[in-house]
Amino acid sequence: MILYLDTSALVKLYVDEEQSDKVREWVAEAEIVATCKVALPEAMSAFARRHKAKELSLSEFRRLKDALSADWGHYAVVDFDEMDAAQLAIKHILRGFDAVHLAAALLLKRQDENTHFGFVSFDGRQNAAAKAEGCREPAIPKRAD
Repeated sequence: MILYLDTSALVKLYVDEEQSDKVREWVAEAEIVATCKVALPEAMSAFARRHKAKELSLSEFRRLKDALSADWGHYAVVDFDEMDAAQLAIKHILRGFDAVHLAAALLLKRQDENTHFGFVSFDGRQNAAAKAEGCREPAIPKRAD
């Protein structure tokens, strides 16, 4: 399975939040974990904002920043088509970077229609748009008892 994570899902790999465990399960099952190149500055911004808001100590912030930097080379980093992103933003009334993530995911999905593809976001409007464009959230892996 190719698993596409938008920034909200990517951050859950590094910061314990509601549904972080579910994202980690999907990542463990995926053959390829992909995201758009804009996810790196977006995630770093999320970490920095949490540090500034005193939700993360300086050492926690540095740990998260270093962990994401170290892992970045292991992700399939996808570019996007800005015209596709613009059309998706208009069609689905998406915020700019949500449209960018969806455009990147669709570009990746189109490269191999036969591969199981999962799209993960924690934004309702973006998920509705992704579903309308043929992307689905992956199923939770079944565990053997």
